[in-house]
Amino acid sequence: MKLIRTALAGVFILEPEVHGDSRGFFMESWSKRSFEEAGLFYDFVQDNHSSSTVKGTLRGIHFQRGEWSQAKLLRCVRGAVLDVAVDLRPESPTYKKWVAVELSAENKKQLLIPRRMGHGFVTLTDDVEFLYKADNFYAPEADGGIRWNDPELNIDWGVEEPMLSTKDRNAPFLKDAITDF
Repeated sequence: MKLIRTALAGVFILEPEVHGDSRGFFMESWSKRSFEEAGLFYDFVQDNHSSSTVKGTLRGIHFQRGEWSQAKLLRCVRGAVLDVAVDLRPESPTYKKWVAVELSAENKKQLLIPRRMGHGFVTLTDDVEFLYKADNFYAPEADGGIRWNDPELNIDWGVEEPMLSTKDRNAPFLKDAITDF
């Protein structure tokens, strides 16, 4: 698996080695040994599966606060998404910066984001299935979010009128969000 550094410390794009033939393909999507050989030490404890039926569905920007903060390994297994990681670490030189990468069933890329990051994605196709591993359990009391169109972050989602949940539509702007990690 090829690890590609991004502009945000600890955020990596992963390109798996895909073995294909007339029957289909095989790839290793996660290997603790390979990660540790690359100096990445994660103990993923929860897998999540998201389905979005309509192109332009936006989910995020989400995170968990405090001791419940989560690192995530993200991939799209049907359709395509623009996946976004936002640096919410005030001490980081890239605080409030973001990176975006297209993850798709076709390119099989994955995105690894460390703890104390915001995360969101917008679907680029209809019928998207999105999977991710988390290194901490979901805790509703630690749930946090930032408005998708926060002017301080100025994320280019590539969509002007996304389909949003009520929760995401009403999320606070960064200046009003509780981001105590």
